[in-house]
Amino acid sequence: MSPSSDAPSSSSLSEALNFTTGQIVQEIGYDDDVDLDLRDAIEDLIGDELEDEDTQEIVDAVVLWWREGDGDLTDAMVDTLRNIDAGAPVWVLTPKAGRDGHVMPGEIQESAGVAGLRVMSSMSLAPDWTGTRLASRTN
Repeated sequence: MSPSSDAPSSSSLSEALNFTTGQIVQEIGYDDDVDLDLRDAIEDLIGDELEDEDTQEIVDAVVLWWREGDGDLTDAMVDTLRNIDAGAPVWVLTPKAGRDGHVMPGEIQESAGVAGLRVMSSMSLAPDWTGTRLASRTN
């Protein structure tokens, strides 16, 4: 993955996402528009492939690719909690402002609150994608 001025390097990505080797990370919302370099970088960090949305394993984190028009964001956030380890992060990846499918930050904030999550931080993770880290209200 070549560093870009819009996205963090592999070492800062590791620090930003807080993923480590051996973790199980579930990916929800994969489509042909996802950032493949970001996916590869995450798989490099955890040393394995991302689990698909049908996994039954308890996971250490969830990566949710979400675009305006994908459906109900609150329902999707609730679904991320189905098999996630207590205290594990949910990363909501949305297209940046000006890109097709952009989701307003207020919508993420509101949906997270209703789903029992809270917004911890947001950052550029790829040239076209912003990541918003969510945490459980109980952790």
